[in-house]
Amino acid sequence: MTTPRRVVAITGAGGALGAAVARQLAAEPRTDLVLSDISAPSLDATVEGLPDTGGGVATELADVSDFAQVDTVVALAVERFGRLDVLISNAGVLSANGRIHNLADEEWERAFRINVLGAVHGIRAAVGVMRPQHAGSIVLTASVSGLTAWSHAAPYCATKAAVIQLAKVAAVEYARDGIRVNCVCPGSFRSAIHADLPQEAVDAIAERHPLGLGSADDLVGAYSYLAGDASRWTTGSAMVVDGGYSAP
Repeated sequence: MTTPRRVVAITGAGGALGAAVARQLAAEPRTDLVLSDISAPSLDATVEGLPDTGGGVATELADVSDFAQVDTVVALAVERFGRLDVLISNAGVLSANGRIHNLADEEWERAFRINVLGAVHGIRAAVGVMRPQHAGSIVLTASVSGLTAWSHAAPYCATKAAVIQLAKVAAVEYARDGIRVNCVCPGSFRSAIHADLPQEAVDAIAERHPLGLGSADDLVGAYSYLAGDASRWTTGSAMVVDGGYSAP
């Protein structure tokens, strides 16, 4: 009997974390990918960096703040590969640096529209396919900032806390449909957002992490676990991978 292939869709696949997760899952057996991002050059770079394992790859540009565009990503998975087994909702945005009284409504709205509604849209689109299958895994990208307090980053912290709670509620709502919903809470890791920071700022961020500043590759194991059969009895979890940031 032939083991069926696994179909994984990833939003935010053009960033450092999305690309690393895509590489990890592409290297795992019998996996086809649907990769999405708002940036065509970033998405192309991710595809170019994938290992040559013979798995299928489809791409779709999408803004996660628009449900119709996220639904198109999920529809592409079904069209190309016949099903959707895993959705990794990874697209997100940082907020402007500032104290609460200095942040305009537009900054809050942008953070909620992308970080929270983007995750909601992913869940809504995915369960439309997964409920009839009576199987599926949804993984949201939250942040350790949703469990701690980062000064001058209130919209980001608040939205990532909302994502953690969203994963818990969705886990309860869809468990009887055979769908697991979890989230990963990364600490700070090296990415393009650090490129323009002075070295002393990067050092200060690293100092907050007992194991030092990580990389996107340090996070992929959590996504691999939650996307795979080994986590079949795991749902509603907020998996912290933060180099010890939240330990003290």
